[in-house]
Amino acid sequence: MRIPFMKMFVTSPFEGLQEHAEKVKECAWAFQQAIECHLADRCESYEKFRKDVTELEHQADAIKRRIRGHLPKGTLLPVDKFQLFRYLREQDKVLDAVKHTLDWLSYRPDPGVPKELEKEFTLLVDSVITPIEELARMVSEARTYFNSFQEDQRILVKEIVRNIRQMEHDADQHEATLSRLIFSTCTDPVTIFHMIRLVETTGNIADHAENAGDMMRAMVAK
Repeated sequence: MRIPFMKMFVTSPFEGLQEHAEKVKECAWAFQQAIECHLADRCESYEKFRKDVTELEHQADAIKRRIRGHLPKGTLLPVDKFQLFRYLREQDKVLDAVKHTLDWLSYRPDPGVPKELEKEFTLLVDSVITPIEELARMVSEARTYFNSFQEDQRILVKEIVRNIRQMEHDADQHEATLSRLIFSTCTDPVTIFHMIRLVETTGNIADHAENAGDMMRAMVAK
């Protein structure tokens, strides 16, 4: 079946990617607030923040479905459609990792994170927040690039990708430091298991942000 010429052009999918990235960024803020609440004495808002993350995830899923549903066969795009979908999947996995981390933490609210691990755990959380915030900027700059195809704009996107990669490396260092500290200070096997798994799920947030950056790097490659 022949596709009408005008229907081969649709609204740029990068508008949807930008909207999705902003939801992920909102989720990062709620995540940080939830962790700070959990570590604070007598904080009663942890479940509220966790539900906020769940709601943001549902909103992001709706955006994701809309992006996928508005790219019919034959649509002209500045990038390969499957590259776009792979990028969207990794960006969405950032949000999934945030939700999984808060869910896992809620399974053992008391005693939660031991006092002697709070400082290093906070550093780990901070280190995974920064690459999430960079994702939104990266998508915004990539959107500008695919409208203009200016070389200086492409270089800027690649620079942001490199920054995200370095941030993920920094998060890995905090993850390793905290893991060693867990085994050197904790004696209860349940606490050790809970904390090691918590560290892994938290680190996955930065891992998926880096993967999204790599997918964007592939899309802007010549």
